[in-house]
Amino acid sequence: MNAELANHPLNQVARVLTWGALGLLAYGATSWVVAQPWFALTTLEVKTPVAHVTEEQIRLVAERRVRGTFFTVDLEHVRESLEKLPWVREARVERRWPDTLVVSLVEQVPVARWNDNALVNGEGGVFVAAASDALPRLSGPEESSAEVVAAYQRYQTALKPLDMNIAELRLSPRRAWWIRLDNGMQLVLGREQTDARLARFVSLYPRLMTAQAVTRLVPALDQAPGSALASAVAATVDLKPAASILPLSVDLRYADGFAVRMPNGASPFKPSTS
Repeated sequence: MNAELANHPLNQVARVLTWGALGLLAYGATSWVVAQPWFALTTLEVKTPVAHVTEEQIRLVAERRVRGTFFTVDLEHVRESLEKLPWVREARVERRWPDTLVVSLVEQVPVARWNDNALVNGEGGVFVAAASDALPRLSGPEESSAEVVAAYQRYQTALKPLDMNIAELRLSPRRAWWIRLDNGMQLVLGREQTDARLARFVSLYPRLMTAQAVTRLVPALDQAPGSALASAVAATVDLKPAASILPLSVDLRYADGFAVRMPNGASPFKPSTS
């Protein structure tokens, strides 16, 4: 008889309701306890050193975005808020008992300015922040930042033997590359085989400068009288080499060489008559 009562559907429903009520009561009690000010977050610790993000900025985000106690704070919400700061690339937020929120930040490291008003990091990530450092300028179509940064790094490495640095690199909408060096010289790479074209320029450019320096000495010898030729030759030994005239631009879009444009239309292999 007792077994029949125990298995009666009404008794089973009553047991379910009882356990459900006890569960809700336990949940409510737990929620009430963890929400009490006993577990309030009172300390913010910045675990990693930062150069651009100030502690005041981090604390401002914490004051505005941290809601709840040690147990109820939404860490993901706080992390997303920190990553909206201009110089923050990645953020991590952790609890530390009993009342501390620990923040670790990875800052952006800009390698160049991007288009009109942004910066770009070494992986091509674009971000907007104020920077006073002298940085090269990169530009290109939208969504091309990673490609342009990768090209900048390759081209800069290729130019290292010439001790030349890129001041500006452009990728046009038609996929053509253009470089301005920090000495003012412009390099037109075009759209195809740009790495090979730049390598050829690096290989041949020293010969161009050597030939230019030699031809600038020839007129002095040609104008010397025969009786004074030896003296003129001897005098050139003590002369300091004249500064080379840098090309205005070099067009590398040729199969076996490049075209050079000199200041005032001068020949790269003949001295200026002025």
